[in-house]
Amino acid sequence: MSPDAAQARAQFLQRLTQERRLSIHTQRAYERDLAGLAAWCDRQGLAEWSALDHGHVRMFSAHSHAAGLAPRSVQRRLSAVRSFYAFLQREGLCAHNPATDVRAPKAPRRLPRTVDADLMQKVLETPVPATAGEGDPVLALRDLAIMELFYSSGLRLAELVSLDLTRLDLAARLVTVLGKGRRERIVPVGSRAVEALRRWLAQRGGLAAADETAVFVGRNGRRLGARAIQLRLAAFARRNGLPLKLHPHLFRHSFASHLLESSHDLRGVQELLGHANLSTTQIYTHLDFQHLAHTYDQAHPRARRVKPRG
Repeated sequence: MSPDAAQARAQFLQRLTQERRLSIHTQRAYERDLAGLAAWCDRQGLAEWSALDHGHVRMFSAHSHAAGLAPRSVQRRLSAVRSFYAFLQREGLCAHNPATDVRAPKAPRRLPRTVDADLMQKVLETPVPATAGEGDPVLALRDLAIMELFYSSGLRLAELVSLDLTRLDLAARLVTVLGKGRRERIVPVGSRAVEALRRWLAQRGGLAAADETAVFVGRNGRRLGARAIQLRLAAFARRNGLPLKLHPHLFRHSFASHLLESSHDLRGVQELLGHANLSTTQIYTHLDFQHLAHTYDQAHPRARRVKPRG
């Protein structure tokens, strides 16, 4: 690619960092995807972004899939290309978006993993250590508050990491969340989560730096990072012998599945999760049907396996 094309790509990636609240993982994925496109263009002798048309992007998509990328990864790659060209159009660097209407290979629908309500209760009612010899009790209070808030309000990991004290209203049992695309939403906080948060906040001052605004902080007194939360949850499951791999999205998926199962209010669950499209939320109806089908197989007399005669 030409120096101008490389500079345009660098400007776009810098804009992602400065203006859009994307996770560091998403930013790195965009960087890898556009680097892959630039390398493919070099092999094709395309020096400028304006030289690409729909056919080129379709070829790039097919090449990515043939090279071993899964359909979902190709979808993400095309999404990065579409966003990049939208930026080029806004900046007057390109008159068209060649990635429009280019589709990736169809991916099999993958249902999110959840746990049942009984197992979730077991996770959240694991006793907090009372002495430092059993683990740091202050950090244990913090971790319990994190898990309760994840399950109570269905927050994404990035939303919980970026949560500031001013966004938390325990008296009203509400939390204000800044989600994807800088969309703000207000989500209720359950009574158990409120109790866990009050216990943690009573101890937070002993850890947090004086100017730190984050609800959740680490040993260094600063905002707790996403990776640290992932590691703490995984270690919590191992330490307590829980029969599952504990990770942040497991709480969010379980929140959505259990709420939908009880309320059957798809639009309400969509609002609480902060999904821009209802189709994203509808995946949880498949989980509900899967549970119903299993119940049918177990309970209905005409669904039971017929014993062979003789």
